Amino acid sequence: MKKDSIALIGFMGTGKSVVGKALVKQLGKEFEFLETDDIIIKLAGKSIPEIFSENGEAIFRHYEIEACKKISKQSKVVVSCGGGVVLNQINIDNLRKNCYIILLNSSIQEIYKRILKDGIISRPLIDPTSPLDDIKELLEYRQPFYDSAADFRIETTGKSIKRIVKNIITKLKSLNLF
Repeated sequence: MKKDSIALIGFMGTGKSVVGKALVKQLGKEFEFLETDDIIIKLAGKSIPEIFSENGEAIFRHYEIEACKKISKQSKVVVSCGGGVVLNQINIDNLRKNCYIILLNSSIQEIYKRILKDGIISRPLIDPTSPLDDIKELLEYRQPFYDSAADFRIETTGKSIKRIVKNIITKLKSLNLF
């Protein structure tokens, strides 16, 4: 199957959802926007924080694998992936079946600012008493996974959504991917 979809990966707060929705508008009506978290919520029948508190991270990661399997069978989608999707190679292998994997990258300060704006409580892996320390630690651990999974990287710090989308489309065209 020829790849015709895009998976946006990156740490929480790098703009995956906002950029993904804008990218779908730019690519046209035949594209659909999906979020792995929404698929997981449907599979589990409960919110992400509820999954973490009631069942633990291991069960959440199981649902994440199932979500990536579902995505691998779809066509013409732009997917905003949860920040930890890269931690399991099975997820990357499934996404690679039909998606170009694009890493959205932001500075730690930009991530911190965006997460505070969105609400820290909705982030089960971030301790509200020391969010900046948790962001730094998690990002440092995950960065090699992001780098190895990505087909290419787009910087989002200080850029408008319009500019980020334009950069993604330009890069895809320059590589003859889309």
